[in-house]
Amino acid sequence: MSDCLFCKIAAGQIPSSKVYEDETVYAFYDIDPQAPAHFLVIPKAHIASVAEITPENATVVAHIFAVIAKVTHNLGLESYRVVSNIGEQAGQSVSHLHFHVLGGRDMTWPPG
Repeated sequence: MSDCLFCKIAAGQIPSSKVYEDETVYAFYDIDPQAPAHFLVIPKAHIASVAEITPENATVVAHIFAVIAKVTHNLGLESYRVVSNIGEQAGQSVSHLHFHVLGGRDMTWPPG
């Protein structure tokens, strides 16, 4: 999608601090970290949110979680939180499927 911020980041049109990349996904550090470790994992293909996951594109989500496991292991994170906001009321500010991965500090509940 030509006007999508995360599509542009994944394509290298907007600079980011890359954590991981393969042919399917891109992971990068959040520009406003909420924890000592805070990165996002996005599919390179545009999917607006979890609400748009279908049987045809669901394999990317499994791959994203495999990448999260690999990256958190490489970063030495034994404990972390994975968050995906769906819709404006839930706090989704970019309409591109993304998972926040936060770690390196105690996570309280409820999250606010």
